[in-house]
Amino acid sequence: MKFFKLKSDDMKKIAVGFGACVASDLITVEGQQIGYMYREKPDFKQDSGWRFFSGNESDEYMDTADNFAIYDINTIANYDCDIVPYLNSPVGSSFERKLTGGFLEISE
Repeated sequence: MKFFKLKSDDMKKIAVGFGACVASDLITVEGQQIGYMYREKPDFKQDSGWRFFSGNESDEYMDTADNFAIYDINTIANYDCDIVPYLNSPVGSSFERKLTGGFLEISE
């Protein structure tokens, strides 16, 4: 059972209507800030294609599916609202957190 840093009662409408995404438990359970995000071709109808990571996930962590879950993007925006300006970026976009705040687009 996962114990999330934010309770459902604490959620605000920050980024509604963007669909689903995949996020690391380091964000939703451990409360770490998003350090890396990218958008790929969606895997299912409601999928936005967004994938969110703290950037501290080891290879072993990444290989364990139970360390990730599907969420509404609004949920992840409640954990880190800095993602909101980038949510309309096209498939193929990748961003990494800048030390000074916000995100920098990177090429893969």
